Amino acid sequence: MTRTALVVRGGWDGHHPVEATELFLPFLRDSGFDVTVEEDPQVYADADRMAATDLVLQSVTMSQASNEAVRGLREAVAAGTGLAGWHGGIADSFRASSDYLQLVGGQFATHPSKHPDEVHGDQTDNYLDYTVEVTDLGRRHEITAGIDDFRLTTEQYWVLHDDLIDVLATTTHPVQPYHPWHRPITSPAVWTRDWGQGRVFVSTPGHSLDVLQDVNVRTIIERGILWAAR
Repeated sequence: MTRTALVVRGGWDGHHPVEATELFLPFLRDSGFDVTVEEDPQVYADADRMAATDLVLQSVTMSQASNEAVRGLREAVAAGTGLAGWHGGIADSFRASSDYLQLVGGQFATHPSKHPDEVHGDQTDNYLDYTVEVTDLGRRHEITAGIDDFRLTTEQYWVLHDDLIDVLATTTHPVQPYHPWHRPITSPAVWTRDWGQGRVFVSTPGHSLDVLQDVNVRTIIERGILWAAR
C-alpha cells in the first residue's frame, strides 16, 4: 500500500532547504511513499489533505506559520500523521508559535562559538568538533540501534526541551572560559515524541549538506523518517 509524504520546505536559505530535502526524496520514493513538495507551511491548514498524509518531512527554518497552519499540523499529528525533520528545519521553526514549540518538544537556543581568537565572522565560527552520544534508550531503539557514539564538526545545538521527549542521543557543551555558563550542559541531539496517535522525530545534526551525508546522520534520519510515518 502506497503511503503519502508531504515535504514542506523554506525559511532561511542558509540551511539549504531545497537541496537538503532533495537528498531524501529518492529514499522516500524507494520506501514506497507518494511524495509531494510544498514551499509554504500554509498547506497544514488543509484538513483534508493533512488527513490523507502519512508523513510530513519539514525543513523550514525560522519563518512564520499562521495559527490555522499550526493548528492543522497539530491536529494532523494527533490523528496519526508523522512529523520528521532535522536541525533548524524542525527545531528552529516558527519561533513565535508556542503551540508549534509544544508539538515538537525542543527548541534551538544557540550554537556556541569557537574561541574569540578563532572567530572570522562566517558560519564556521560555530563549527565545533563534538561527540553525539547514543543513550541507553537509543542503543535499543530502532532508529539508533547499532550506531556507536560519533564525532561531527558542525554546529552543536543547545536545545531547550521538556520531559515528554524520548532522547536517543545527546551532546554535551563543555565549560569554556570565554562562555558565561559554569557547568557542562547536555542537550538532546536526537529525540522522538509521541503526540496523540502520531509520532515526531527530530535530529539536531543537519546544518549543511555534508553533515546530512555523514553515514551516521543520514542513517538516523532515514530510520527516523520511517519510524515517524503512519
